[in-house]
Amino acid sequence: MSDSQAATAGNARSKGAIGRLLSFAGPRRALTYIGCALSAASMLISFGPYICIWLVARDLIAVAPDWSAATGIAVYGWWAFGLSVASILLYFAGLMCTHLAAFRCASNMRKRTTDHLMHASLGYFDTHASGALRRVVDGCAAETEGLLAHKLPDTAGSVAMILGMLALFFVFDWRLGLACLASVVVSLGCIFYMMGGRGMDFMTRYMESLVKMNKTGTEYVRGIPVVKVFQQTVYSFKAFHDAIDEFTRLAQDYAVKWCQTPQSLSLTVINGVAIFLVPAAILLAPGEGDFARFVANFAFYAIFAAVIPTAVTRVMFMSEAFQSAADAVSRVEEVLAAPVISAPAHPCTPQGNAIRFADVSFTYEGAEAPALYRVSFDVPAGATVALVGPSGGGKTTAASLVPRFWDVSSGRVELGGVDVRDMDPHDLMDRVAFVFQANRPFKQTVLENVRAARPEATRDEVLAALEAAQCSDILEKLPQGVDTLVGTGGAHLSGGEVQRLMIARAILKDAPIVVLDEATAFADPENEVKIQAAFRRLARGRDGEPRTVLMIAHRLSTVRNADKIVVLDAGRVVEQGTHDELLRAGGLYARMWADYERSVSWRITSAQEVE
Repeated sequence: MSDSQAATAGNARSKGAIGRLLSFAGPRRALTYIGCALSAASMLISFGPYICIWLVARDLIAVAPDWSAATGIAVYGWWAFGLSVASILLYFAGLMCTHLAAFRCASNMRKRTTDHLMHASLGYFDTHASGALRRVVDGCAAETEGLLAHKLPDTAGSVAMILGMLALFFVFDWRLGLACLASVVVSLGCIFYMMGGRGMDFMTRYMESLVKMNKTGTEYVRGIPVVKVFQQTVYSFKAFHDAIDEFTRLAQDYAVKWCQTPQSLSLTVINGVAIFLVPAAILLAPGEGDFARFVANFAFYAIFAAVIPTAVTRVMFMSEAFQSAADAVSRVEEVLAAPVISAPAHPCTPQGNAIRFADVSFTYEGAEAPALYRVSFDVPAGATVALVGPSGGGKTTAASLVPRFWDVSSGRVELGGVDVRDMDPHDLMDRVAFVFQANRPFKQTVLENVRAARPEATRDEVLAALEAAQCSDILEKLPQGVDTLVGTGGAHLSGGEVQRLMIARAILKDAPIVVLDEATAFADPENEVKIQAAFRRLARGRDGEPRTVLMIAHRLSTVRNADKIVVLDAGRVVEQGTHDELLRAGGLYARMWADYERSVSWRITSAQEVE
């Protein structure tokens, strides 16, 4: 594609982006059109003082040297003052309109993306970094706000300015007008060269680089403790360093290699209109019959030349703003296209709490191999079924399909005989409680962290859940007990203690189905004992009835007494049965158990013992 074709395509995308952007403003988009019209009118009226100056110059030159004979110039002064005030008031009114539309547009954009993310499948957040999403939700809205509030009305004014300028170029003396127009043509040619073709591609890569830096920067901040422990620098965090280096190289290449020459030429020509105007005047002056009028015309064009750099500079900023808007709207639309957990038109109610995987296959977006392939197993109501297997075998993926973090590619995940996709999402979430491998408590009190599972729960119910989750020792050491703030500025808890708080949350929810994802991963031996006791309480439920439990574990000691163990390897079910049955089968589970027994008997040997 040539540069001209790329520029045309880019302009089409930009125009389309403005329309898509204004759709977020709703009824207030009309204010944008009104504001742009007022801005254009303001710019046309602003030419009035220049015409008044020309009239003053014309009258003074006509009566020279008897300046007192020019009795009408005071009237021109008042007209210039009145037109200037009118231009300012119209521009102010236009900005008021566009700001009202811009604020509503940015607000709706943030609300719609946030609302969509609230309904997006939870698995979407595993593949999209929080830093990148924050950049889209907040940063893109802020960029478009500036475009609608200032750049768009200024663009309308710039278009009106250029059209009015072209008209004025040929009103007084078309020959001098052509001389002024030459500088505009050269400057605009340079701008379109910079913004078209590779310039459009640069803006896309520039915005991608910003998102990448934001994402890797967030990861770097979270990894600072590791960097400091090993006495490393930012260069050790290769992803962040590479993102900064890529952005620096991209900006330098564009500014130096691509824009340096055309930008220098554009600025020189547009700020040096005299390069074209003065030689033209010198060549034309000898043949003029009415020399006084010619001098007055020359004075007008010399004064009016000050407007030309402003008009052309606005065009340059306008093109850049449109490119940014096109990219911002595209990124927002990508977020709005994220898969959501949709409610069926006629939701079904499950009969019981049994879980069934029926020939389930699932492939992550962009992956070539399926994460699960034709997986089938049952979790009877009230039973505890464990998923074990090598890392990357598909255990977490399988568990995440039950609450619809993702939807299956093929097959069915059933709850109480009903496909989870045919259930109301709220009903499904009410029936399932989660305890994840890694948990981050909210920056709230212990009470509010646990109460998040059931906001209407009383204080006594929260305390009962904490006691059932073996959290009494945690509360005793906290300065304000259950009312102690957790997190930054408050108390800090160990991984095992946080895990017990999350179990208390699950106990308070009292859901009939519990999904546990490697819940003892970060627990020390003392915490693990208490977590196991909390698990037993969680599996019983508040009414004493056994809950349906689907658990993922790497520590095989935690699943030895499970009602059934399903062994997953490379996304397939390779074995299933009880602990004893799988040991007798002598398959993958038996080998994993043998490795586990060797690991628990491992001990450090002293140098003397080795000798």
